[in-house]
Order: sequence, then C-alpha cells, then structure tokens
Amino acid sequence: MDIENHYRNNTRFTRAIILHGRPDYDEYYNIQGDSPSNSHWLPWLQQQLLMRGILTQTPEMPRPYEPRYEAWRQEFAHLPVDEQTLLVGHSCGGGFLLRWLSEGNCRVGRVVLVAPWLDVEGEAGDFFRFTLDRQIDRKAVHGIDVLYSTNDYPHLQSSTAKLRRELPQLRYHRFVDHGHFTFSAMQTRVFPELIEICLREEKK
Repeated sequence: MDIENHYRNNTRFTRAIILHGRPDYDEYYNIQGDSPSNSHWLPWLQQQLLMRGILTQTPEMPRPYEPRYEAWRQEFAHLPVDEQTLLVGHSCGGGFLLRWLSEGNCRVGRVVLVAPWLDVEGEAGDFFRFTLDRQIDRKAVHGIDVLYSTNDYPHLQSSTAKLRRELPQLRYHRFVDHGHFTFSAMQTRVFPELIEICLREEKK
C-alpha cells in the first residue's frame, strides 16, 4: 500500500496546534510520567495529523500546574496561526483557546475543544477572568466543536453548562463514558472520534 497517498491531506488545514491541560504538581514532576504534551491521546492525534501532511505542534506551556494566562499567551504567540490552522485544546488548554480567541482578532481554521475548562468556581486565579465573545464562532472559518462527557468531574460539567448557555451555536458532541478524556478514564490513547471531528469536511 502507498502509505503517503493513503494518508494524503485532503483537508483545508496545513498546520495544527494541540494544547495540553493542567497537570497537578506531583504529576508534572513525576520522573516516570509523561510530559503534558505527551499525555493521553495527544501524541496519537499528532501522529494522525502528521501522517496526513498537516504540520502539527504540541507545545509545552509554562508552569502548567499553576498556569498564568500572560505566560501562556506569550508562548503561544511564537506559533504561526492563520485560517488554515486547526487548533485543539484539552481541558485548561481548551479554556485558554477560548480566552485567546475572545480577546483577539485572529481568524483560524477550526477549533476543537476537548473537555474545556473555564474555572467557573474560581480556582485558578485570573487565568479565566475574561468575557466570552458571543460571536466567537465567526473567528473559526470551519467552526468550533466541543467534546464533553457526562461522567466528567463536576467542575468540568459546570464549564460545559456555561458554554452551552452562552455559546449555543457551537457544535457539541456528547460522550457518556470518557470521563475527563484522560488515559486513566479511557484506558487508551486512541481516539478515532476526535480525528474524525477534526477533519470532517462540512463547514457548519
């Protein structure tokens, strides 16, 4: 089989960025553990996109166990983003993308948020002190998708509820047994539904 042609990039995306979430302090400094960008399904998704000719970066964000928005924003600014860019964020990474899009004027290709966290309970300082842009979907040429699971942590379910209330026009994908979409919850790094959502052809 011609592997390169089999995975030919037929999408509108030329590059992708995958942002990890917020590990706790002990998890981050566990010498036997993975770095945040190499945790859960992130490496699998990166490889799937790379095989399709989409240059995919999975940056490590500064001090993710106690995230500071400005530090993350400065790190993210090093990465080129345009209307052919696919953005994927998990948990805190998804929340970061929502703030970055809400406060900026950049248009991107598509945004896929996996269990995005907005810290409704106010546990993360000022990281999420911002106002959601009610027309944020206009900043993503091919729309914004939100994946959530009904058995996720309560503080993640409250984030999903906030999004559904304030941004009902986004595309929501309901799962019933994926927890926080981590390896411990899913018992696999393979996530075929995610790659399908990332690359689906329809605009809306």
